[in-house]
Amino acid sequence: MSTSRYNRQVILPEVGEIGQQKLLKAKVLIIGAGGLASAILPYLVAAGVGEIGIVDDDVIELSNLHRQVIYKNDAVGKSKVLEAKYMATELNPTVKINAISERLSGENALDLFKHYDIIVDATDNLSTKYLINDASCVVNKPLVYGSIYRFEGQVSVFNYKNGPTYRCLYPDENSQSLNCNDAGVIGISVGIIGMLQANEVIKMILGIGEVLSGKILVYNLLSNEQQKYDLEKKENLVIDKSAFEAKYKVIANQAEEITANAILDKIDADEVLFLDVRNSGELPEINFKNRIQIPLINLEEEIEKLNKNQTIYVFCQSGIRSKRATELLKKHQFKNVKSILGGALAMKELIKEGSKAF
Repeated sequence: MSTSRYNRQVILPEVGEIGQQKLLKAKVLIIGAGGLASAILPYLVAAGVGEIGIVDDDVIELSNLHRQVIYKNDAVGKSKVLEAKYMATELNPTVKINAISERLSGENALDLFKHYDIIVDATDNLSTKYLINDASCVVNKPLVYGSIYRFEGQVSVFNYKNGPTYRCLYPDENSQSLNCNDAGVIGISVGIIGMLQANEVIKMILGIGEVLSGKILVYNLLSNEQQKYDLEKKENLVIDKSAFEAKYKVIANQAEEITANAILDKIDADEVLFLDVRNSGELPEINFKNRIQIPLINLEEEIEKLNKNQTIYVFCQSGIRSKRATELLKKHQFKNVKSILGGALAMKELIKEGSKAF
C-alpha cells in the first residue's frame, strides 16, 4: 500500500491504517456507467477500494457528455465500461477494475452480485432498479440507491443488516416514472447524488457514521434544501431465490456449458469454431485460427456468418454473455453449441498453469 497516495485520509482517526486496509479488501459492484457512476467511480477508485466492477452494455453518445464527465469527446461510440476502466486505471492503477459489458438481467444478476460486498445502483431505469433490489435481497448484499428527477435527487441504503428494501419504499412496480432522457437532467445533479452514494459505500466499508438505512435523503438542487424521511421495513415482502427465478423467468442450465480444460484438444480443429462474443478490445486476448469474433450485441444480425453444422464453443469474458449467446443460437436451430464455463478468464488461468497455450 502506498502511504503517500492515501496519506490525507489515513491521518483521519476514523480511517487510519486499519480503515485503509478495509478499503483495499472491499469489493464494490456499480450497476450502470452513466452520470451517477461518473461521480461514484472516481471517488471509490481514488479512495483505494480494492476491487470495483462496472456493469453496462451501452456505448457513449454525444448527449451523455454533459453529465457523464469521465468520458471524453473522442470516446463517442465506444463501450462505456471499457472507457470507464481506462479512466479508473489511469487514476489509480492499484485498484482492480472489472469491466462487464453486459446488460443486467435475471440470468446474470445473482452470479455477479455474489462476488461483491456492496451493490451500487447507478441506473435510471425503473424495472432495473427492482431487479437490482431483488437480486441484492436474494444474495443478502447491501444496496446503495440513487435516483434523479429533474432538480431533485434521492439516496438511501437498502437491505443493510436486514433493513428496509427498495420495495418497502416503492411497492408499486407498475407506477410510471420518467428517466433522465424523458424528464431532463442537469449534470451537477448526478454529480451530487453520485458522491452521496459513494459516501455511503465508504461509511459501510469503514464502519463509521450513520448509514442511510431505514431513511431516504431527498436533496433539492434549486433550494439547497434536504430532508431525511424514515422508512419502515415491510416484513411481508420476502424475496427468496425461488421467487426471484419465477419472477425473472430464470431457466437453469438452459445453455449447455463446457469447461475450458475440456476444449484444449479442439484448438485449431477444422470442425470446431470458437465464437468470441466480447466487444473489441476486451482482454485477455484469445487468438487461434478457428476463432471468430462477433460481439453479443451484433450476433443476431450477423448470425449468417456461422455454420449450423459446425460444433461451436462460445466464450466471453467470464461465461455470462456466452450463455446468452448460446441460448440465442439454439433458438436459431444451432444444435452443436456450448458455452465455455468461466470464459476467457478461465482460459487465461490455464495458460498460467502451463497448459496448452492459446
